[in-house]
Amino acid sequence: MDKQVKPYKDSELGKKEQIAQMFDNISGNYDGLNRVISLGIDVSWRKKVVKLIGETQPKSILDIATGTGDLAMMMAKLNPEKIVGLDISPGMLEVGKQKIKKASLDKKIEMIVGDSENIPFDDNTFDAITVSFGVRNFENLDKGLQEILRVLKPNGKFVILETSNPTKFPFKQLYKLYTNTILPTVGKLFSKDKSAYSYLSESANTFPHGEAFNNILIKNGFKNVESLPVTFGVASIYTSIK
Repeated sequence: MDKQVKPYKDSELGKKEQIAQMFDNISGNYDGLNRVISLGIDVSWRKKVVKLIGETQPKSILDIATGTGDLAMMMAKLNPEKIVGLDISPGMLEVGKQKIKKASLDKKIEMIVGDSENIPFDDNTFDAITVSFGVRNFENLDKGLQEILRVLKPNGKFVILETSNPTKFPFKQLYKLYTNTILPTVGKLFSKDKSAYSYLSESANTFPHGEAFNNILIKNGFKNVESLPVTFGVASIYTSIK
């Protein structure tokens, strides 16, 4: 994976700062545009994540790269004692806080600004941790995963939802057309940030998936690692435990 894939090629900022800036820029129309771009399929993927997390009946859940809180809100139906949504973008969190308050979930879900590579919690804090469409934005993937392992309780469950690349014809060809052409074009038409959706498609195409990502999780100390491709391999759900 090219760790130097960044949203703004001519910026001197590090990837972490660029990611925060990018999501701040697109936070206002992210939810609506995301539903259009994904054709709404991402909702069904998140439901699978919720089901997997629910199997362990966690009392405390950390949702990293929570964005506007979609997954955190869906996991509230599992009735944990506490859900924390962590994100590097204050703009995305602000949108999420408004949604959470409107749904009367603000006593259940806490949204905080934070860095996935320096998580502001003690060791062995959470029963379960999730990341949806966020690990490919980590500046240092290994460091981020090691931090997640640190704050996860022993036998705690870690579930990742992330883009992947289909390998079979014709889905492989259609997906490349979609991510390289359609997604950036739609993003540029409807977003004030012209670089954001080009970055999102480029990072999706270069990020390791399937067995390659399983091996990265194992290398960083996770056990019982499994990957489940969804929708012809357009995305994958990775499960593991500490």
